[in-house]
Amino acid sequence: MDEIEVVSEAPLSDQASTSSSRPSRSYETLGHAHELFDSEKVPSSLVTEVRRFVRVANQIQSESPRLAYLCRVHAFTMVHFLDPNSSGRGVRQFKTTLLQRLEQDEHTIPKHEGKSDVRELKSFYLKMKDANEQVVASVLYEVLEAIKSEAGFVTSDDAKASKASFASNILPLDSGGSHHAIMHLPEIKAALSAVRNVQGLPMARSGEETGGYVDLLDFLECLFGFQSGNVANQREHLILLLANIQVRQKPISMSKLGDKAVDELMIKLFHNYMNWCNFLGRTINIWLPSIKQQVQQYKLLYIGLYLLIWGEAANLRLMPECLCYVFHYMAYDLYGFLSGSMNLKTGEKVVPAYGGEPESFLKNVVTPIYGVILEEALKSKNGTSDHSTWRNYDDLNEYFWSVDCFKLGWPIKLDADFFHTLYSEDGIQKSQAAINEQNEEQEVQKWLGKTNFVEIRSFWHLFRSFDRMWTFFTLVLQAMIIVACHDLETPVQLLDSVIFNDILSIFITNAFLRFIQVTFDIVFTWKARKTMSFNQKLRFVVKFVIAATWTITLPVSYASSTRNCSETSFDDFCLSTYIITVGIYLASNVIGSAFFLVPAVTNYIETSNWCVCKFLSWYAQPQLYIGRGMQESQVSLLKYTIFWLILLSSKILFSYHFEIKPVVESTKQIMKISVNNYEWHELFPRVKHNAGAILAVWAPIILVYFMDTQIWYAIFCTIFGGFYGIFHHLGEIRTMGMVKSRFHTLPSVFSINLVPPTSHKQRKKNLTNFLKNKIFKDSEIGSSDLVKFALVWNNIISSFRYEDLISNKSPCLMMPLSADMSSSCARWPLFLLATKFSTAINMGRDFVGTYEQLLRKIEKDKYMYSAIQECYHSLKYILNALVVGELEKRVIDEVFSEVEKSIESCSLLKDFNLHELPALHDKLILLVKMLFENEQAQRDDVIIVLQDILELLIKDVMNHGNKILDLINGAQIFEEPDVDKLIQYPPDLFTSNVSDPVICFPLTYASTLKEKIQRLFLLLTVKDTAMNIPTNLEARRRISFFATSLFMDMPAAPKIRNMLSFSVMTPHYMEEVKFSEDELHSSQDGASILSYMQKIYPDEWKNFLERCDSSASNEEEIRYWASFRGQTLSRTVRGMMYYMKALRWQAFLDMASDQDIIDRRNDVEREHSKKSNRQTLAAQLDALVNMKFTYVISCQKYGEQKASGAPHAKDIIDLMTRYPYLRVAYIEEKEEMINKMSRKVYFSVLIKAENNLDQEVYRIKLPGPPIIGEGKPENQNHAIIFTRGEALQTIDMNQDNYLEETFKMRNVLQEFLGHNGDQPPTIIGLREHIFTGSVSSLAGFMSSQETSFVTIGQRFLTDPLRVRFHYGHPDLFDRVFHLTRGGISKASKTINLSEDVFAGFNSTLRQGYVTYKEYMQVGKGRDVGLNQISKFEAKVANGNSEQILSRDIYRLGRRFDFFRMLSCYFTTVGFYVNSLISILGVYVFLYGQLYLVLSGVEKALINEARMQNIKSLETALASQSFLQLGLLTGLPMFMELGLEKGFRMAVSDFILMQLQLASVFFTFSLGTKSHYFGRTILHGGAKYRPTGRKFVVFHSSFSENYQLYSRSHFVKGFEMLFLLTVYNMFRRSYQSSMAYLFATYSIWFMTFTWLFAPFLFNPSGFAWHKTVEDWKDWNKWMNNQGGIGVQPDKSWESWWNEEQAHLRHSGLTSQILEMLLSLRFFIYQYGLVYHLDIAQENKNFLVYVLSWVVIVAIFLLVKAVSKGRERLSTRFHLLFRLFKVLIFLSILTCIITLSNICKLSLTDLLICCLAFIPTGWGLLLISQVLRFKLEQYWIWESIQVIAQAYDYVMGSLIFAPVAALSWMPVISAIQTRVLFNQAFNRQLQIQPILAWKSKKK
Repeated sequence: MDEIEVVSEAPLSDQASTSSSRPSRSYETLGHAHELFDSEKVPSSLVTEVRRFVRVANQIQSESPRLAYLCRVHAFTMVHFLDPNSSGRGVRQFKTTLLQRLEQDEHTIPKHEGKSDVRELKSFYLKMKDANEQVVASVLYEVLEAIKSEAGFVTSDDAKASKASFASNILPLDSGGSHHAIMHLPEIKAALSAVRNVQGLPMARSGEETGGYVDLLDFLECLFGFQSGNVANQREHLILLLANIQVRQKPISMSKLGDKAVDELMIKLFHNYMNWCNFLGRTINIWLPSIKQQVQQYKLLYIGLYLLIWGEAANLRLMPECLCYVFHYMAYDLYGFLSGSMNLKTGEKVVPAYGGEPESFLKNVVTPIYGVILEEALKSKNGTSDHSTWRNYDDLNEYFWSVDCFKLGWPIKLDADFFHTLYSEDGIQKSQAAINEQNEEQEVQKWLGKTNFVEIRSFWHLFRSFDRMWTFFTLVLQAMIIVACHDLETPVQLLDSVIFNDILSIFITNAFLRFIQVTFDIVFTWKARKTMSFNQKLRFVVKFVIAATWTITLPVSYASSTRNCSETSFDDFCLSTYIITVGIYLASNVIGSAFFLVPAVTNYIETSNWCVCKFLSWYAQPQLYIGRGMQESQVSLLKYTIFWLILLSSKILFSYHFEIKPVVESTKQIMKISVNNYEWHELFPRVKHNAGAILAVWAPIILVYFMDTQIWYAIFCTIFGGFYGIFHHLGEIRTMGMVKSRFHTLPSVFSINLVPPTSHKQRKKNLTNFLKNKIFKDSEIGSSDLVKFALVWNNIISSFRYEDLISNKSPCLMMPLSADMSSSCARWPLFLLATKFSTAINMGRDFVGTYEQLLRKIEKDKYMYSAIQECYHSLKYILNALVVGELEKRVIDEVFSEVEKSIESCSLLKDFNLHELPALHDKLILLVKMLFENEQAQRDDVIIVLQDILELLIKDVMNHGNKILDLINGAQIFEEPDVDKLIQYPPDLFTSNVSDPVICFPLTYASTLKEKIQRLFLLLTVKDTAMNIPTNLEARRRISFFATSLFMDMPAAPKIRNMLSFSVMTPHYMEEVKFSEDELHSSQDGASILSYMQKIYPDEWKNFLERCDSSASNEEEIRYWASFRGQTLSRTVRGMMYYMKALRWQAFLDMASDQDIIDRRNDVEREHSKKSNRQTLAAQLDALVNMKFTYVISCQKYGEQKASGAPHAKDIIDLMTRYPYLRVAYIEEKEEMINKMSRKVYFSVLIKAENNLDQEVYRIKLPGPPIIGEGKPENQNHAIIFTRGEALQTIDMNQDNYLEETFKMRNVLQEFLGHNGDQPPTIIGLREHIFTGSVSSLAGFMSSQETSFVTIGQRFLTDPLRVRFHYGHPDLFDRVFHLTRGGISKASKTINLSEDVFAGFNSTLRQGYVTYKEYMQVGKGRDVGLNQISKFEAKVANGNSEQILSRDIYRLGRRFDFFRMLSCYFTTVGFYVNSLISILGVYVFLYGQLYLVLSGVEKALINEARMQNIKSLETALASQSFLQLGLLTGLPMFMELGLEKGFRMAVSDFILMQLQLASVFFTFSLGTKSHYFGRTILHGGAKYRPTGRKFVVFHSSFSENYQLYSRSHFVKGFEMLFLLTVYNMFRRSYQSSMAYLFATYSIWFMTFTWLFAPFLFNPSGFAWHKTVEDWKDWNKWMNNQGGIGVQPDKSWESWWNEEQAHLRHSGLTSQILEMLLSLRFFIYQYGLVYHLDIAQENKNFLVYVLSWVVIVAIFLLVKAVSKGRERLSTRFHLLFRLFKVLIFLSILTCIITLSNICKLSLTDLLICCLAFIPTGWGLLLISQVLRFKLEQYWIWESIQVIAQAYDYVMGSLIFAPVAALSWMPVISAIQTRVLFNQAFNRQLQIQPILAWKSKKK
């Protein structure tokens, strides 16, 4: 934008360039020097009004000190006027500082009379205005008016207009902006003219003149009281929307805004509002006049009204139907006012209910509703309260889905139930303040309660949301068990009446499950009953009655039919009562199945208002505004239905033959065996058929059965997704070798996909074009294709050089474009032609055959043929420029003529001796080298070489060289007839005197000639190493993917002017902007970032030094270099701003001819930085790009950072200065004086860079603090109003972009218009490349896992499954669609922790379509250390557990058809559920085995089975190997590697990953997911977990690892270790070791993985010095006292208290379940005490009771030691030690006594440890749940001591093997190699970095 460049190129060129924090320059006036006044220290309450005056004073100080002084005086006057009592924060100090400065200026600056000041101000004001210095001019105008009025404060409308005029963003709509090129675009003119059409509008306020409005939005501002900042923002927003839509209309009419453009915008904007009105049965309040000329004006007024409502709605934007309600009434008010309607009651004209006063809309409409949101959010207690006790955004929004919302009225009734937020359990509440102030008899308010849905923390939500799936699997399981029990041999046996009758019993189960589901629906929605309509309540009653009826009827009829079943034939049985009843029961399902097959009918029924359709949909689903009409097309339905039928068939067959049938057979044998001799006291001895053993065998199998569908999905996703990728050309070009082999095809496919069609004929779709563009893409290259591709390719290579991916030499070898268009042959990059010419020379020298054979051999290699052609033409061109002598020119021409004649006559081998070509090649190299150096001293050498070349040609190469000799000699005779003289002076060719030179040397370089000489020199001399260019792996990967993507299917590219406009938005909180100097050069915990970067990226550091002329002294550039390689905001901004560059070049290509591209390509970049008028090329390109692209960063904390002087603020300003078109939105918190009281006020502010400072563009006041829910979505919501365009790309701050990918953006945007008959998408997902994969092996695992998900996973979710949602970034949103439907994320606290995915849920539920495209990729950073990765996975697991409780998942599970519901489940929360089930299956299996071995049942069963020679029970345990998801869920990763790298490389990478312990990592990750997922569902506690996104891998201390993994992994690992140990101890006497290993090998692997993986993946984890430091730190952490203010990382006590925080807010049901789960630890003691030798095989229950004496004794000992320490350790230390010795001796005496008397053995002591340690842990868990009761008693202190002892022992047991391995240096070396294998492959030295860390620490 030109206005950004104005300040820097104004006449004030010598002014100071101030920074945002401390101005450093000084000025001199009359011999006195003063530093500039710091303009950035203005108090926050005065920034808006005062700071601009102080800034301008600094700017004009050097030119006019007097005017600068006047500006400061005016600033001081304003400060005193705004805050006369100096009550604002920092105001008094600012006044004092400013007054001191004014006193200094009074002594140094001469005084003028008032008139003289006015004249000087006016003159300088006009000067600044003419120079287009709008900022300075507007400030001077206000000062001028203040002096003229002598009031000191400006209130005139002109001054206000002047103040607003400079705050331009994209469109300079003020009077001074007419010279900008963007304002002369015809579409902008048309839109602006339409918006400014205020003809015929009535007066909004009394006393105003008709037509006195600037435009339609100005009229709306006056009418409804919108904020001026909001109006200015939406004015630009509306004009750009209209202009971008207008330019795409056909036929194109730019003179006037077309009705089609307005209608298109109106339909998209009001689609949701019109659906809302139809749903609630209300008339749409969009009334249009009968006069045709006013229709467009009215439409624009309605559009403008909605945008203004949306722009000022703040948090209400997350409630779209609430906005519909507001618009509904305000539109009615607007039409009533426009039409001049009369109020029937008052007889006066209708006026809006709210309006007239400034900020009226904010105060009267937004603030009351916002107040409800805020109060409800406060009740959530930062997300710790139960979801059912407060209303979230969805509850408040869904209130407007009912006609009850109209009870609010208009004006809004603030006493309505909606506004009551106080709550109590019985629904009646009164605040304590109200009780104190009001009479108790006064009627209390009622809390409205939840709306439509209640988020109750329960696992049963899984069944409730996906009841059809669980019912299906349950019924299939029942049927398989029945079939297996009858041992069928053929399917015909199913027709047996008994078997058939048994199978039909599944419908009874179905009826019972349906009854449970209906019951759950009623129970779970009970708290929402107040907001339910009567129809909803009736529906629940009817469904409950029907379900109960079927639950009774089916069993009764089944019992009746069963009695006669054995005596009835199959035909008669089919007519039984039960069959008829089942038929009636299934009738509704048959109807539903019919509708399922015709989705269009289902969509019609769900969305129709016909009473019959309403009744049908009323019974099937609750009548809600969303979730209707979601069915897919017939083709999509068939695709995912067939997929699931195949998958389910495979799963069922496998489960039957390998899971159910073997266990059924084993169960039959178990039931036959009678076990009477138990090895413990059997509590239920009368239970028959060994029920306990059957349960132990069946429980894990059933869990496997319900879980293994996830494994089958992974397998089928791999297969189908792989074939889909191959079909869509993925991996078509995988390596640089393949790129080079097909590089000649790239210009043609580039032209097809990325160049807009030049004619309508090319756009026409027909079979010929389809075959040409999609099938046979290797088409011929046109000259225009080559020129445009070459320009883009050159820019891509230049970006590689700018990013330091390649060296200075590489661009010469990789850029093909020439400045000369005369050459007809394609000029390929030199890295393709490397050694081709020399190879051709050698080929010609040794060739034997005909010319035609030689030509065919050369033409087989396109690049060799091209190299020969180019060398020939280049040499001819250069010699013609070098040789100027007439004779010499004739000789050279004759040589070239002979060559060309021989080629034409195919006699080249006859006319020329090719054996001498190598000698000629050497001479040419020497000649071209001297021409390239072009030094005068080499002139004689050039002549000699030319003579040598000519002699070699004539005498050795040419067989008929005598013709050339004759020409030379004949010329000499003609010139010199004196024969004697000729003999005396023989002629020398190329020799001449100074006056008549025959060669032009040194050459006078033109750009073309210089390029040709350089290129020819490289062609002749480049070596084999050039074939490996680029050597940088990232550059090679990017080139390969770009080449591959050109062969993928994508929409045709439109011209830039016709493309959809879009914005990019990045939320930023406190993350790193760029690395500071301190961070680069030092680190408290390890090596400096810079040294690490230099080791990781040695080639890029070398290239950087080369680019900076081998100087690393530019610290700022070094900061950026390092920041561009970390996960910083700078990297993200650089990548996203590539869109600007790409769009500029594409706009240039759109408007330029081929010759213009050659002639003016340098002007595009050269003029970019110049101040130019609107006619220049750069100005035109800027205008187009600014109309199409905007980048906004939402820096939530920028205001606070700037106020505190934080370096982040300065870095952000530097970014805006570096990228002038970057915009930053932030939340400003300031204090305002209201009624002499200071109050916090919040604003959304948009700023840009101006003169190296931040310049405010828009300011919009907020009703309160905007961050009241989840931080990130609220941050996005406040900034979304500053974005522009029809699409919005959400980019996280740890992402990157690439120039070559940005060229495909307009193709992606075309997807929103829909093509090939598909539904236009509302969200488009893009591929991500994880750029952190090379940092360590862990980062590589994470990268591979993430890559497989964002490629093959999302590819398959999109097609055929049609269940892709929004998984974060870098998705593109249909911006207009989403701004009317709640935005791009949800923000309710805790429930929307994974805020991104809810945008996809919301879009799908509102009939949107989410797709995914792979032809464009964006970079993405991931966490690189195990602790960072675990925190991230914990956060995602927390988010998925909250999703289970959400209404969105419930509605998707209920509204999707059956097969799409399966897709939704297994690709969202189902993965985490099945991960949890797999872990739960391990526990169930082990505890089942614990029961079997300790009770003696397993021993008895196996021994009896062996005696009877029947199948062993060991067979039943074989299925346990299916419990691990591990390897099978990694199949998609393997497939994706195979597609993109080749399957040989995929196998190699996969093996390498296993050697790097990938299985250990993924098994450990499985534990992280399951722990946090399960705990969050049970107790809550979900929260955002910052990972830091650090790039440097560092060593984590033992205490840090213990804190993070103690409860999630270590405790569970020890539990499994105990279980496996006990199982192994007591099964040896009867079970083979092979059976044991087969059943438990995977569990042993999981156990040791969970215990030791954090240390395996911890850098320097086995370094001895680190181990010693960790032990000291661990002991210090364990012994430090906790308490208030002590962080968990400083003390065990603080950590232990925080670790139990989730239990404090847990519900009663969850606490009871937690205690029940803890009872499992008592099984050890109960079973093991009967196996003690001291028990002497006594099975009496008293043995177990007596064992508790030991527990009590241990507790009393702990209490005694604790009390002794408390009373004796300080004053009587020796006595305390004696006391402990006595206790120890007493214990030892008891053990010896028991050993002698009761035969207590050493084995008994081991068994006692195995028995009592788990019991103690179980008691600890129960006491933690009951902490709120126990804390008040003395027992709690002892519990805490025991807990500390447990943690200390666990930590010591884990630390011991780590310390032992640390003794062996080889272990540390192996670990380093495993962790950093990629670095070793790249020959990097990791050990010095780790050693550096140690030294620094």
